[in-house]
Amino acid sequence: MRKSLLAFGLFALLTSKVFAADYVVDTTGAHASINFKIQHLGYSWLTGRFNTFDGKFSYDPAKPEASTISVNINTDSVDSNHAERDKHIRSEDFLYVKKYPTANFVSTKVESLGGERLKVFGNLTLHGITKPIIIMAEKIGEGKDPWGGYRAGFSGTTRIAMADYGIMTNLGPASTHVELMLNLEGVKQ
Repeated sequence: MRKSLLAFGLFALLTSKVFAADYVVDTTGAHASINFKIQHLGYSWLTGRFNTFDGKFSYDPAKPEASTISVNINTDSVDSNHAERDKHIRSEDFLYVKKYPTANFVSTKVESLGGERLKVFGNLTLHGITKPIIIMAEKIGEGKDPWGGYRAGFSGTTRIAMADYGIMTNLGPASTHVELMLNLEGVKQ
């Protein structure tokens, strides 16, 4: 009986670890994106993205609360589809990319909300300031890809106040917060 319990315990331990995996965000194949939007004077949405970033995450579908994620963003890669505006966003008024060439997010805790929904807690460093944020996320799917690999994908959103990160340029009362949308597809390592 003791051997059976030991064997079962070992089997349970091994099978639970089989599902845990480390992933690298697939930026090479452009299967990931970091987008943003902010209201323009309260009349419309200005949208954009960061073209250069990297990241990694660890995910176990049996233990989503053990997941971790880290993402690094090249702030100079901001792209709002308007060269003059992008120059202004890169300036001291906003991202100040000469002084702060990167932004990053590192998770501190993940909560499962049931189904494929997750609440990701972590620290966002932007404009030289680190603040805690929460990303509401959802697992989109996972499985084998056509090239013999294994992938998992997630989507998440969060909203940050520019003033929390020392960005004090006044764009009007409707434009104090930026919404971030992350779509991350990772390749299992």
